[in-house]
Amino acid sequence: MNNLDARYQALLEDILHWGVEKKDRTGTGTLSVFGRQIRHNMSEGFPLLTTKKMAWKTMVTELLWFLRGDTNIKFLVDNGCHIWDGDAYKNYQKVFMGHEDIPSKEWFIDEIKKNSDFAKKFGELGPIYGKQWRCWQGWMDLNDGDRRGSIWYDQISRLIYQLRNEPDSRRLMVNAWNVAELDEMVLPPCHYGFQVYTRELSYSERYRLWFNKNYETGMEYDENVVPDFENDYYDKTPKRAISLMWNQRSVDTFLGLPFNIASYGLLLMLLGKLTNMIPDQLIGNLGDTHLYLDHIEQAKEQIEREPFNLPTLDLDFDFKFKDGYLVDWDEIKFEDLKLKNYKFHPSIKAPLSN
Repeated sequence: MNNLDARYQALLEDILHWGVEKKDRTGTGTLSVFGRQIRHNMSEGFPLLTTKKMAWKTMVTELLWFLRGDTNIKFLVDNGCHIWDGDAYKNYQKVFMGHEDIPSKEWFIDEIKKNSDFAKKFGELGPIYGKQWRCWQGWMDLNDGDRRGSIWYDQISRLIYQLRNEPDSRRLMVNAWNVAELDEMVLPPCHYGFQVYTRELSYSERYRLWFNKNYETGMEYDENVVPDFENDYYDKTPKRAISLMWNQRSVDTFLGLPFNIASYGLLLMLLGKLTNMIPDQLIGNLGDTHLYLDHIEQAKEQIEREPFNLPTLDLDFDFKFKDGYLVDWDEIKFEDLKLKNYKFHPSIKAPLSN
């Protein structure tokens, strides 16, 4: 089943029909609408669009980079992910302000690859997503009077701890919009925060999971089979479902949004695995939802394509906790995430506006 591509195509049509033309910081120009939402039921499959080929490894690499708390493009470049190259290079160009001879972008990326000192200095993007997710800076009162000292908050680790210990909390949130550090970022967060919600599974839902022995898609079962409630497998069957809703201020609907959908879908599945919960609803709240003017024809082409069934995803990695907190995100590798049955239409090229 694939309702996701149809919803995405409807959003493209919405922008083409109702969008107003607006200027933007890149100078490209957009057709823009405001306040839209896209939803996906994870039981229908992994949310990777089929109406054009998606760069799966690139998307996974970026999310793992966020979760590592990294803000330097070297990890991305070393793993063949180049979606932040333009922002880093644009920042590097400021060094040559007023000079005619500026090294090319190709030279810059090659230097990032082979020169670790150069990468450490010029590959930094500022306190963007990874820093805010894993190392948000706050302040606390010190014991010796009026002085205040800095303290660092690992929002992702705290979220997982809360999910495991307070799953009904209404405070299961992660925020990347750190007002005090926006000016230090190469680009303020487009998707600036997300909230997680969990619920208890019904007897019938757990019954399906138990019977099928399939945590992601167990939707068909034999009503005549009664589970053995003493059986270890049934006891380990997840008791909760987990949903995720992200908020986005600015949405490059043709190039960026398909990545955002898949990235947060993967994050939802990772959180589900780490907390033994079933991925349920994925929801995106979209602010300025736009098509760049040089993406119009590409969007029209994608609208005409007939979707295929969505792929599935298996997560094959081990993890461990210490004092209730996940030990190390670095243990999760791209090879541990096994995408299956991904059938897609050809890719559609479109320029990226930085």
